[in-house]
Amino acid sequence: MRLYEVRLREMGLRAVRLCGRWSGSVRLCEMRLCENPLPVMMTAMTSPLLVLSVIVTGLYAGFMLAFLIAVMPGLAELPDQQFTAAMRKFNEKVPGPAFLVLFLAVVALPAAALLTGLGEHDEVAGPALAGALVCVVAGHLVTIAGNIPLNNALANSAGGDDTAARQAFEPRWNTFHQVRTAFVLVACALLGIAL
Repeated sequence: MRLYEVRLREMGLRAVRLCGRWSGSVRLCEMRLCENPLPVMMTAMTSPLLVLSVIVTGLYAGFMLAFLIAVMPGLAELPDQQFTAAMRKFNEKVPGPAFLVLFLAVVALPAAALLTGLGEHDEVAGPALAGALVCVVAGHLVTIAGNIPLNNALANSAGGDDTAARQAFEPRWNTFHQVRTAFVLVACALLGIAL
């Protein structure tokens, strides 16, 4: 932010760049002052929230991608009994407090950034932020409707036929995981664009 924009915000005004016609290869722009429709404190929170959104979503995307490209291919080479035992252990450990904070923050932070900057985002940042929010919510819906029921079914199959349990679990779980990983990677990219 330029110094004159900071001073204008302190006075409750904001500078708006209005770009109009093209002159050769240069777009002609002018600066105008207008009243700030949102309190200065509210818009000042948008940028840190957006930065936190990118960080948290990047961490979550990295976690999902690591499972997709390293953990699941490694587990795929295990015999059925070891595979089902390992996945049951993962499913017990993963939804711990740290993961739940991350799981909720990837929705809460972009939503807060979008709401605190309502009317302040430019023509790129606003739609990118909204798109990222849609993607993380869609990814969470895949998790809730697809992966979690499969995790529960695998947990309930303990002591039974591991081969049948794996066949019912692995291909479907991997498909759902690929979809939710794609959603969170797109969300991360869109948040980077919004930033």
